[in-house]
Amino acid sequence: MGTMNISLPDTLKSFVDEQVNQGSYGTSSEYVRELIRKDQDRLHLRGLLLAGAASAPTAPADPAYFEGLRDRVRKAAKVGSARG
Repeated sequence: MGTMNISLPDTLKSFVDEQVNQGSYGTSSEYVRELIRKDQDRLHLRGLLLAGAASAPTAPADPAYFEGLRDRVRKAAKVGSARG
């Protein structure tokens, strides 16, 4: 694992220390890693949303569309339970 040293203003360092002390994270490094992961997830989701917005329109998501999704999930659940 690589290392990185960062400098924070006292107010931000106090905030990070508070998050660690509240028991949410074991160390300040864990807290920063979690922030980076969340930012990666946010950027990934943004890319998916932009790709979706740029894609061609499809059929409307009406009640029949959602019922078809439910049927696919039910069928997949039956196949999965038959295997296991």
